[in-house]
Amino acid sequence: MKPRTLLVVLTLALPAALLVAILLGAVALPPAGVFAALVGQGDDARLGLIVQHIRAPRAVLTALVGALLAVCGAAMQGLFRNPLADPSLIGVTAGASAGASLAIVFGGALSGLAGLSLVSLGAFAGGTLAVIVVYRLATDAAGTSVATMLLAGIAIGAIAGSLSSLLEFYASNDMLRRISLWRMGGLDGANWPRVAIVAAVAVVILGVLPAQANALNALLLGESEARHLGVAVDAVKRRLVLLAAAGVGVSVAVAGAIAFVGLVVPHVVRMLIGPDHRGLLPASALAGAVLLLAADTLARLVIAPSELPVGLLTALLGAPFFISLLRRRREYGMP
Repeated sequence: MKPRTLLVVLTLALPAALLVAILLGAVALPPAGVFAALVGQGDDARLGLIVQHIRAPRAVLTALVGALLAVCGAAMQGLFRNPLADPSLIGVTAGASAGASLAIVFGGALSGLAGLSLVSLGAFAGGTLAVIVVYRLATDAAGTSVATMLLAGIAIGAIAGSLSSLLEFYASNDMLRRISLWRMGGLDGANWPRVAIVAAVAVVILGVLPAQANALNALLLGESEARHLGVAVDAVKRRLVLLAAAGVGVSVAVAGAIAFVGLVVPHVVRMLIGPDHRGLLPASALAGAVLLLAADTLARLVIAPSELPVGLLTALLGAPFFISLLRRRREYGMP
């Protein structure tokens, strides 16, 4: 498939997915009423409340989180030159889990800041700290080693996981449930202040990352070859790690740990249009937004009026789908 064709299809699919996410839920809403509520001309106050303060911010936040996770996953796969890499390799998800667990166990009645709960702030701080430690461990006078970064990410992830387990050991039953639900991922806490925070980060990342496409293409040849082509390799590595840490950190902070989006989406897009990051990055962002919108809508419908954690659903559906993709690649003799 040509990259332009896929981009057009995904661009058309995104507003459709947003609309479906607003229309469907525990209470199905009439399309005419939804359109009227979106433009502020509806007469039904209850419907307007559902659309403007519950469904619309959740749909927009879901799209932003899906786009950030997928585009950061594509960037990390390009940096590590491995289609099976994802943002969690640099420790951000494990660090965020530890930070959220600390906030739940020791936060008590402390309030959050700027529309974010204390748990979200703890998750963002934990993820940021983990990435900083990983990057410092992988960097010396000779530059930043991708292999060392990978190994350091595994080590820091193990330490953060152990800290989370220790906190669970001492936590009360209520704290354990909150930690467990946070790790499953969910977008039920969506509101417009959170949308504004994530949107501000998304504008920067989605504006800067595509500009690194040529550098990522050069890195696919190897670091030495990229340097010969004029790429400032260490600066590109630092930029990519910082952008991925910010994108995944803020996504995990507002939505919890959502599995497989950053891994599966870039991999599928790469199979469709190839490894050229000029098309891969924007297509991954659009596909991630559409996929997470579909998953969140399904999570709200499966056991309505209750809802499944969306991270649980992406893992349950994403893992078998990913396995089937790997089997198809082997059947057709693809690398």
